[in-house]
Amino acid sequence: MRFVSIASGSSGNCIYAGTENTHILIDAGISNKRIEKGLNDIGVKGSELNGVFITHEHSDHVKGLGVLARKHGVPIYATKETLEEIGEMKSLGEYPRELLHPILPDVEVKVGDMDIKPFSIDHDAANPVAYRISSGRRCAAVATDMGHFDSYIIEHLQGLDALLLESNHDVRMLETGPYPYYLKRRILSDHGHLSNDNAGRLLNYILHDNMKHIFLGHLSKENNYEELAYETVKLEIDQGDHGYCSRDFSISVAGRDVMSEIVTI
Repeated sequence: MRFVSIASGSSGNCIYAGTENTHILIDAGISNKRIEKGLNDIGVKGSELNGVFITHEHSDHVKGLGVLARKHGVPIYATKETLEEIGEMKSLGEYPRELLHPILPDVEVKVGDMDIKPFSIDHDAANPVAYRISSGRRCAAVATDMGHFDSYIIEHLQGLDALLLESNHDVRMLETGPYPYYLKRRILSDHGHLSNDNAGRLLNYILHDNMKHIFLGHLSKENNYEELAYETVKLEIDQGDHGYCSRDFSISVAGRDVMSEIVTI
C-alpha cells in the first residue's frame, strides 16, 4: 500500500492511499487541477479513483469534490449528516447525487482490496470522522480536525504502519496572534483542532516498533510553522514514558503546497 499527502493544511487537504488495484482519496479540499496533478505525479489517473472518503464538510476538505465527481464519476463516502451538508453547498455545483454513499462510524467499508474504517472525532461539523485504511496486514490512518483525543481515538490508532496526524497550532502563537477571541476559543475547544503538544502526547500512546512513518498535518498558516510543529512533537516523544526516542521514527511535516514523500508499506 502507498500513502502520500497531496496537500495538508488549513487551506486544503487531500491524502492518497492505494494499492496496485485500488486507489482512494481522503478528502478533496484543493482544486481538482491540483488533485489530478498530485495523482499523476504518483502514476495514478483521476479516472482510476475508486472512491473519495470525506472527513467532514468544511471547504478545506471538499473544495475539489464537485469537479472530481462530475469529471470522473468517483463515488463519495461520508456520514449521512456530512453528505447532507455537502448537498447544500452550491459552490460544488451540480453532480450526480447517486455518487453519494452514506457510511457509519465504526462500520468498515470495503473498496477493492482495501478496507476503510471511519471512526468518530470531535470537531465543529455535522458528524465528522477520521479514517483507518487497511490492505492485508498493512494499515494507515488520517486523523485531523479533532479538538482532543481520548481512549476511543487511541484504540483506533493502534498498530499503524503510517499515520497523518493533525498538528494544527502552537497554543502560544494562537493565544497571542491576530485571530478574534471567539475563533481562538473555537480552535482551543474540545471541538476545535489538535495542538502541536497534544499531537505529541497522542503519539506517545500509539508508538510501536513497526511504525514506518508519521506525517504531521493540517498546520495552521497563521498559528504554526513546520519547524515548530516538528520540534514540539519530537520533544513530547522524547519526554514520554514509553522507552522510545523521536529519532526511532521517521517523522516529517506534510506540506500545504507540496506533496509529501510517498510511503510504501
